Amino acid sequence: MRNSTADVIVVGAGVIGSAVALELARLGMTTIVVDRTGGAGHGSTSASSAIVRFNYSTWDGVATAWESKHCWEKWAEHLQFRDSAGLAAFRRTGMMMIDAPAAPRERIMPLFEAVGIPYEELDAAALRDRVPGIDTGRYWPPKPLSSEDFFADATTEVGALFTPDAGYVDDPQLAAHNLAVAADHLGARFRYNAAVVAVERHRDRVSGVLLADGTRVQAPVVVNAAGPWSGALNRLAGVGAEFTVHVRPMRQEVHQVQAPHGYNGAGSLGPAVADLDLGVYFRPGSGDRLYIGGTEPECDPLEWLDDPDLANPNVTVERFQAQVVRAARRLPDLTVPNAPAGIAGVYDVASDWTPIYDRTDLGGYYVAMGTSGNQFKNAPLAGRFLALLVDRVEAGHDHDRDPLQYRCEHTGHEINLAAFSRKRPVNNNSTGTVMG
Repeated sequence: MRNSTADVIVVGAGVIGSAVALELARLGMTTIVVDRTGGAGHGSTSASSAIVRFNYSTWDGVATAWESKHCWEKWAEHLQFRDSAGLAAFRRTGMMMIDAPAAPRERIMPLFEAVGIPYEELDAAALRDRVPGIDTGRYWPPKPLSSEDFFADATTEVGALFTPDAGYVDDPQLAAHNLAVAADHLGARFRYNAAVVAVERHRDRVSGVLLADGTRVQAPVVVNAAGPWSGALNRLAGVGAEFTVHVRPMRQEVHQVQAPHGYNGAGSLGPAVADLDLGVYFRPGSGDRLYIGGTEPECDPLEWLDDPDLANPNVTVERFQAQVVRAARRLPDLTVPNAPAGIAGVYDVASDWTPIYDRTDLGGYYVAMGTSGNQFKNAPLAGRFLALLVDRVEAGHDHDRDPLQYRCEHTGHEINLAAFSRKRPVNNNSTGTVMG
């Protein structure tokens, strides 16, 4: 693929970039996707816990997640193409949002009601009935394992907000592959092991990209969906001065352990649990596994990176013990293995944990960034948001002055894309964590 031309270049073939490619191809645009890794979803997507939940801090965020859930439930219909490798599947387990001051249920319930998301309020007794063996003690705020107070007895209890329609996607990398092959079927071309070393422009517009092997790909539109490398790509393009929200790469780990006895019932899976009270989340998985991640509690140092390529690719004993022992505090029958198991990856984190889906001041250059950690579930709509932006802005619409609205296919909601603007006010209602 030497000196190729296209209508659009998408940089990044993760679940977001592949979703964008599919929707652009559906508009009839000649699309080339370039990715520095070896295949679709091989970057940060592969490290995703792929939880589908709805507890965000803005109406548009909640509505986006609710509409996306309907896409995952009808995945084959959404793709309109059958991947020979099989299809990723949505597993409906429900989700328990443990009460915590950082995300009070009183702030979340009105959003659920406005969007139409079913939920139940559970007190401590009801929570114990729903999750056998759970410890309903309140331990706020989260503490490091080294603290003398970590194992102190609880004096009060927590309840939870339960959303029965939440769950997870069983294979995040396969989900990205599904989107990529569906896009390929419509004519999109994918080039892997292809790192962008320059973003080229002509006057005040983008004109293409230069790859590390010397290939020049020309197009009047470029979409930055590069995940942890999105900030670096913006710097190559010389954009970002107008952004009020910024992104940074952050190293994260997700660990795998055996689920405690009784967590998964006969023929069913236990719920996903978001536990900001202890600073951890977990969800069930196949083979009676439990996947455990952190929610960036203030007591833990955050692993910000200058260069995502320098991230330690291996899980660490320190992080494994911190996250798994916290989960064991909530699930006392959980066994903490001596040897860590799991996966390490790099998030692309926006300063208020809300993504940026927008145009930029450089003509033809668009971004789908700040998405890692809490946007996997929203990939179906992220693709449609970017396709709408490219289609309308390239036709002359002033999205900055008159923000575009996306009409949801399944729920009928209208989502204001200004909620994901690069120039938006920083979301002060954010939990400041992966929960958004």
